[in-house]
Amino acid sequence: MEIGKSQESVKVKASPRMFKEYFQYKGISFPRLIYSEQGLREVENEFQVQDDDVFNVTYQKSGTVWMLEILSLIHSNGDPSWCRTVPNWDRGPWYETVLGLQKARSNQAPRLISSHLPVQLFAKSFFQSKAKVLYTLRNPKDVFVSLYHFAQIFRPYKEPGQLDQFLQQFLEGDVPFGSWFDHVKGWMGLRDQENFFWITYEELQQDLRGSVERICQFLGKPLEARALDGVVENASFQAMKQNKMCNFSLAPGFLLDQTQSSFLRKGIAGDWKNQLTAAQSENFDRIYREQMQGLDLSFPWDEPSPQPSPPSTNCSGPSPGGS
Repeated sequence: MEIGKSQESVKVKASPRMFKEYFQYKGISFPRLIYSEQGLREVENEFQVQDDDVFNVTYQKSGTVWMLEILSLIHSNGDPSWCRTVPNWDRGPWYETVLGLQKARSNQAPRLISSHLPVQLFAKSFFQSKAKVLYTLRNPKDVFVSLYHFAQIFRPYKEPGQLDQFLQQFLEGDVPFGSWFDHVKGWMGLRDQENFFWITYEELQQDLRGSVERICQFLGKPLEARALDGVVENASFQAMKQNKMCNFSLAPGFLLDQTQSSFLRKGIAGDWKNQLTAAQSENFDRIYREQMQGLDLSFPWDEPSPQPSPPSTNCSGPSPGGS
């Protein structure tokens, strides 16, 4: 998502029909207001990735803004000045958007770039580069709940309707950026590459400091204790909620209606338990198991596999009537 003061030009040029109108690019839906077929083709085929680029990649509502703040603070050695004076969509633009592509091209190296693109639509030049991707995942049930609320305030998105109806669309991949399952399986196919790092939203919540240290190690940018303190302190949910450069309070109202709900809503894990019925959760679990089988990975939200029953120690022979 790319919004900000430069989007005012879009406000003037956008026709009413562009709001809540989607188009398909290689089988994936995008809202027309801030994306275009030409822009996506340019990202995929023409964007020149540089070896010192750092990409913040997620499926939507999986911790994108949080990771962007962490990476911005690491870039600044824990000094929050950059994060407090420059909007996050300028620091790490979503390069698949019309305006984000322009910003990503003009930003000075080393560039920080955000993206929700599935791996098959990503810049082809990345795969011949030394650029780094940090991929953040989140419990898909929490992703769904967050997306349901987000779709109610993000004007380019269609109204989500009833939760049960939107749940079916999400599970079928009939939402912007396509299927969560396909997105995760696609990107996790790179997990053995040395320039790919993955982490979960839940790990960030459980141990932010340790997670930041791991990220720094991957980036080859170790921080001293005081700088690390600065990252952890300023990347907390409360600090971000109060920072207008990352809480999207500067976003124009024609794109984001925050009269109903704030962009940074709760910042917790497990809120799906307050939103989904038992039947909805069981249906989600069934499809999750079907879609994720064969990935050979375990995530913090995965239920432990049932252990086989120990062999019987009964030596008294078969029970009466048994055979």
